[in-house]
Amino acid sequence: MRVAQIQFEPKLGDCSYNLKRIINFLSQCKDVDLIVLPELANSGYLFDGRDHALEVANQLSCLNYLDSLAEFSSANDVFIVSGYLEKVDDKLYNSSVFISPDGSRGNYRKIHLFMDEKKIFEPGNLGLPLFNIGNYKLGMLICFDYLFPEIWRIMALKGADLIVHPSNLITQNAYIVVPAQALMNGYYVITSNRIGREGEIIFCGKSLVVDPRGNIVNTLGALDEGILYTDIDPKLSQNKMITSGNHIFHDRRPKEYMDLYDL
Repeated sequence: MRVAQIQFEPKLGDCSYNLKRIINFLSQCKDVDLIVLPELANSGYLFDGRDHALEVANQLSCLNYLDSLAEFSSANDVFIVSGYLEKVDDKLYNSSVFISPDGSRGNYRKIHLFMDEKKIFEPGNLGLPLFNIGNYKLGMLICFDYLFPEIWRIMALKGADLIVHPSNLITQNAYIVVPAQALMNGYYVITSNRIGREGEIIFCGKSLVVDPRGNIVNTLGALDEGILYTDIDPKLSQNKMITSGNHIFHDRRPKEYMDLYDL
């Protein structure tokens, strides 16, 4: 499976500009199976408040964003994952979409909101769904979700072969945690970050791909804008043996973990 990650700098609040840039990047992705964009790729991140975010969400290019991605996906026979600003009635979500060339879509809403996101977005309420990509299963997380180990393990137990992780990272913590989660759960992780600056926030870039043994197999620079191509083999995620005598799942002892539910 060939993956393309688009690392770029969205313009805050200008969905039309962002869509044009995204379509330009998409059109450069040749002979790939999956394209992954950052968190809130269509809108930018650092809104002045909820009213500002609602105003942006009502822009025509924002409302039509998923249809634009779906049209490209179908025409080019490619799967697409993108973070985006989702509006449902008067509620806003920091969401990620999975679009299949056959026209089907899957959605994930960020569960763990970071700092001022809590003033703008509703917490995710769609659980941790998995989606079919060929013979493999794909799960989605968004940025700060990386810090919470329970969700990584849940998706592993559900049978995820790869986790796609659109992000707007501003600290270095994820670059430590993501490889560890890939190792502990035995699957690929594809973290697609953005670059640039909004207000006082500087985004870290360094989009990366981690294999099921926790090795970073590909990455972009902190300032690089462009496309990162990586060939992965999701079948490797189905081998959960760590040593000849140790299996990631079979060696678990859930009865000894029951105290967790009393905390």
